[in-house]
Amino acid sequence: MFNDIGPLELVTIIVLAVLVFGPDKLPKVIQDVMRTIRKIREFSESAKHDIRAELGPEFKDFEFEDLNPKTFLRKQLDNDELGLKEIRNGFDLKKEMAEVTDAVHGRDGASASPSSSSPSSSSPSGGRVDMTKKPETPGDDERPPFDADAT
Repeated sequence: MFNDIGPLELVTIIVLAVLVFGPDKLPKVIQDVMRTIRKIREFSESAKHDIRAELGPEFKDFEFEDLNPKTFLRKQLDNDELGLKEIRNGFDLKKEMAEVTDAVHGRDGASASPSSSSPSSSSPSGGRVDMTKKPETPGDDERPPFDADAT
C-alpha cells in the first residue's frame, strides 16, 4: 500500500502526527484510522463479490484490475486472439513514409503507372514541377510594398 513512501517520509509523517494529535490522543486516532480502513476494505470486497455474482458464470475469471487500460491491452496482446501481431508486423511505417515523400517530391514510386511517367512534350521535366528550386521572379532585389493593414 505504501510502496512509494521512503523511510524519511515515514518518520516525517510520524513526527507530524505526534505534534498535531499529541502523544495522549495518537493511539486512539490510529485505532480509528485502522478501523475505517478495515471497513472500507470489507465494503469493497463485498461490492466486488456482489458484482461477480450478478455478472454470472460467464465472467468467473473477471478481474477488476483488467479495467485498467494498460493491463487490458497487455493481456489482449499476450492472447493475440484478434491477430494484432500480424497487423502490427504487416505495417511498415518507414515504407509508408517513403512512399508519401516520393509522392510529394514527384518522384516515380514502385506503384506508378507507365502512362503517368511518360514525359510531356510541353515541359522538359515530364510535366513535373521541381519543388527544390526557387520560383524565378523578376526583380528579386526589390522588396514588395509594405501593407500596414496586413499586419
